[in-house]
Amino acid sequence: MPLASLPPSVDALRDAVRAALDGGPAVVPLPRTTTAPVPPGTALVVRTSGSTGTPREVALPAAALRASAAATDERLGGPGRWVLTLPPTHVAGLQVVVRSVLAGTPLAAAHPDARFTPDGLADLLEPVLDAGDDPVYVSLVPTQVHRLLAGAQDGAPRGLAALARCAAVLLGGAASPPALLSRAAEAGVRVVTTYGMSETAGGCVYDGAPLRGVRVRVAPPELSGPHARSHAPGPDDSATRELSGPRGGSPGPGHDRSGKVGVVELGGPTLAAGYLGDDAATAAAFRTDPDGSRWFRTSDLGRLTPDGTLEVLGRADDVVVTGGVNVAPAPVEALVGELLGGEACVVGVPDAEWGQALVAVVATAAGPSGPSGPRILPVDDDALARVRSAVATRLGAPSAPRRVYAAAALPLRGPGKVDRSGVVALVREHEAHA
Repeated sequence: MPLASLPPSVDALRDAVRAALDGGPAVVPLPRTTTAPVPPGTALVVRTSGSTGTPREVALPAAALRASAAATDERLGGPGRWVLTLPPTHVAGLQVVVRSVLAGTPLAAAHPDARFTPDGLADLLEPVLDAGDDPVYVSLVPTQVHRLLAGAQDGAPRGLAALARCAAVLLGGAASPPALLSRAAEAGVRVVTTYGMSETAGGCVYDGAPLRGVRVRVAPPELSGPHARSHAPGPDDSATRELSGPRGGSPGPGHDRSGKVGVVELGGPTLAAGYLGDDAATAAAFRTDPDGSRWFRTSDLGRLTPDGTLEVLGRADDVVVTGGVNVAPAPVEALVGELLGGEACVVGVPDAEWGQALVAVVATAAGPSGPSGPRILPVDDDALARVRSAVATRLGAPSAPRRVYAAAALPLRGPGKVDRSGVVALVREHEAHA
């Protein structure tokens, strides 16, 4: 099968990215939201997802993108051919273009407006896989992998079979449920989970280990907010635990692996210059320690495990306070998704007794569908009892969802990112009319 030519818009984007990396004008894939000048050395201006409010413009220097691409090549075992399936307006999709340009290898890409389907991915991957011996890499989000696995079960196996031939599949944009990772591994897919954001030039922690030069630390919440400007913890601070990747992700010596939960902060050469036109937000999110090292303060909770990896537990502002107990949704979502065989989102909805009641919505093949019917339906009593019992046993009684609903799909706010406020709205709308 002959290789397809790039869609004109992607072809032009690749040329513009190449020029920007060599010192040309910055690439701005979406209309500007501010008139703030772009700092010298900036190669990309990308928008954040808006999960913490209004989307901001992030200035990514060419040096940060080059450092990220080199570290990715090193972690994956060398440069290869990249296949673009994500929107080239978001950092994950743009990084596929950047890596391809810097590797000097041809880029294969779906049309930006094409709907993702298992057969469509196969049509894109198969010619690249058959074209030579170079390793083939692709970046996906968990929802896409879920569709490929479901497609293989429903008589459309080509997409999953092609994916299993790739040298590595970078999976990021949202938390990957353990059950999904297990099913992908059983199908022979070589998944590399990634963690990062626009402010870190995309993924900078792979399979829990930071890329070369990247530093990770977990700071107590009281040291990672507005008060952090008066106390900048360093690697020797007894309250702060750090992980670094000096040699392709090997943890540095002497760092605490106590597993205490804190706010994840990221440092190293892949950091953005800051937010355009918002000095206050830049000062709040990026800071420089007395030793000159820069750090980006995420909105995520995490811990450093005894084996020297980062475990991300979810966003700090996603925590649900129910009956006076703080519950992090991520572990509950992983278990509920495993039990019911789908992607779960756990949210808090207002409740007179509990303050917030913990509610799970699970996207499964059995979820309600059709424009005229309900968008969510409660699971049967047996399934609810099974979920509550399993969650209470493994995570504690306060983490057990009070109600569980099935849906055909979860609302999204970007590539693979679940819109939690949209899930809350679905639940409240359903319960108001129930």
